[in-house]
Amino acid sequence: MIQVTLPPLLSGHPVKGQEDPFDTACKKAILGCDSGLMTYNLAADSLAAALVFAPEVPLRQAMAMLPTCGVGFQNALGALAPPEVAVHLEWQGQMRINGARCGALRCAASSTDADTIPDWLVIGLQLPLWPSSQDGGDTPDNTALYGEGCAEVKAPALLESWARHSLHWITRWENGDRQALHAAWRGLAWGTGEDTVQVGLSGTFLGIDEDFGMLLRAGDTTHLIPLTSLLETP
Repeated sequence: MIQVTLPPLLSGHPVKGQEDPFDTACKKAILGCDSGLMTYNLAADSLAAALVFAPEVPLRQAMAMLPTCGVGFQNALGALAPPEVAVHLEWQGQMRINGARCGALRCAASSTDADTIPDWLVIGLQLPLWPSSQDGGDTPDNTALYGEGCAEVKAPALLESWARHSLHWITRWENGDRQALHAAWRGLAWGTGEDTVQVGLSGTFLGIDEDFGMLLRAGDTTHLIPLTSLLETP
């Protein structure tokens, strides 16, 4: 079995075969596992992982863990990949490497009530390592890690790096340094100032509010789309 060394505050739980670590993390969270559990599946062509949180703040604020883990991923890959490799983050969780979509973050929680402290929150990471097709021209807006000059980045090292960098930003956020997180995320945001469609609304992505909700300008109205709209049903 591939060895993965995680920071002391995290505990690892590898899964095998077709088992989805995100689903596994949600099931274990429902059963009452400890915060800091990281489930992961390191397949030959993909990396998938999920991290369980036990928030102490309402879900509206706790959802900041989604962009936090996104910044952690950019920092992690930036530490391992060649310097010319560019990573950007889409508001809804997708990640872009050198401009093309490459993997995504996802989220689920025990509740969808933004004003209630949830029993648990799970953030998942999915990353393709190898392209699904040898002809990249078939899907020009989608890519895989090893198709973007990152063939030397090993999946276990990337997972370990993601855990460390995400934990760093989580600690800063918990200690009140939220402006730094906002600044880091804005510097990586993809599509700011461009037209988009979210939850059935089309408009211009203006930026984010203090809880990372999307500010969407449609005509004369600016809509606030909360991150809780991205929650999946476990």
